[in-house]
Amino acid sequence: MQPLRGVTVVALEQAIAAPYASRQLADLGARVIKVERPGSGDFARQYDSRVNGLSSHFVWVNRSKESLTLDIKDPRGMAVLRRLLGTADVFIQNLAPGAAARMGLGAEELQADNPGLVVCDISGYGSGGPYESMKAYDLMVQSEAGLLSVTGSGEDMAKVGISVSDISAGMYAYSSILAALLERAHTGKGAHIDVSMLESTVEWMGFPLYYTYDGAQPPPRAGAAHATIYPYGPFTAGDGKVIMMSIQNEREWRAFCDRFLGRPELAEDPDYAGNANRNANREALGRIIAARFAALTGDEATALLTAVPVACARVNTLADVWEHPQLAARGRWHEVQTPRGPVPALAPPGPVNPAPRMDPIPDVGEHTGKILAELGHGKSDVDELVRDGVV
Repeated sequence: MQPLRGVTVVALEQAIAAPYASRQLADLGARVIKVERPGSGDFARQYDSRVNGLSSHFVWVNRSKESLTLDIKDPRGMAVLRRLLGTADVFIQNLAPGAAARMGLGAEELQADNPGLVVCDISGYGSGGPYESMKAYDLMVQSEAGLLSVTGSGEDMAKVGISVSDISAGMYAYSSILAALLERAHTGKGAHIDVSMLESTVEWMGFPLYYTYDGAQPPPRAGAAHATIYPYGPFTAGDGKVIMMSIQNEREWRAFCDRFLGRPELAEDPDYAGNANRNANREALGRIIAARFAALTGDEATALLTAVPVACARVNTLADVWEHPQLAARGRWHEVQTPRGPVPALAPPGPVNPAPRMDPIPDVGEHTGKILAELGHGKSDVDELVRDGVV
C-alpha cells in the first residue's frame, strides 16, 4: 500500500523525531529526500556501530530515503535546497530551535514561493512560550513532561527504555502531515505544523496526569507492576521464569481465583472486592498469588492462565524478540539493503498486502549527483560544488 506515491518530502532532519516521521511517510510511498551535512551526515550515524558497522538508531529510521548532502550555510547549498522546496509537497525539519527560520526556511517565506507546501517544524517545546529557545533531547523532555515521576521503583526514578518523547513527536508529525495533505486536496493550500516533543509526551501521560487532577496524590512508582490496577504485573514461577499477568475486571478476577489460584472463596472476600480494594491490599494478595506461581513452572503458569483465560505474557529479552514466533508466523521480518549489506527490518505495522515498501538505507550523500542532475546541474557544476565542499 503506497498511497503517497508522487508526494515529495524534503527532510532537513537529524536524530530520531523527524527521521521517524519521514520514514513512515516513505513507508507509504513518498519520495523522501534527506538533507545531510557533507562528510559526516546526520549525527545519528555516529551514535554506535552495532549493525554491520552502522548505527542502530540510523538503521531504524532511515530506510527508503534518498540522501542529499548540502552545506546550507553556503549560498549555493541554500539555493539548491530552495529549488527543491519550490516543488516539494512537504518540508519537515527538526534543527535547533529557531535555526530554520533564521536561515529563511520559515513556513511563511517558503509558502510564498510554494503555497501548497506543508511545513512541519519539530522542536522540544514548540514556538512561543518561555521554553521556546531551549535545546531538548529525549530524556530532557521525558523529565519536563513528568514521565520520570511515575517510572522506576519507590524513590528511584527510571527513564523509559526507548526514546519515547522522540517517538511521540514523530508519530504526531506523521499523522499531522497526513491530515494536512488530505486538507490540501480540498483547498489547494499548504499548512504549517508545529509539533512539540513536550506536548506529544504530555498527551501520552494519559491516566497518571488525570489521576492527579485537582491536586490529588500521584500514582506511586511501581517498577514493572501497574501502579493502580492489581494484580497487574510480574510474578516469578518456580523455575525462575517471570510471567506478566493482568486482571482487568471482576469476571476475570472470579475466574482467576477459581481456576488458577484454586481458591474460589477469595472472589467473595471483601478485602479483594473490586480493583480499589485489591490495590489497597496488594501486599497480602501478592503473597497469595506469588505462592501459587512458585508451585508452577513458567510454562505451566502460562498454560494455566491462558486456559482461565487471563492475559499473560513472557518477559522477553531482545534476543527473544528477534526469534518471536508470532512475528515469524506473520512474516513481519523483511530484508533491507544497507551500505554494509542486508539487515532484517520489521515491516510497518498495518496492512500486509501488497508487500510493504522496504527500500535501502542510504549512504551519506548517495543520491546527491542524481538529485542535482534532476535540478539541471551539469557535471562541471557538480564537480565545483564537490570541490568546494558544498555537497
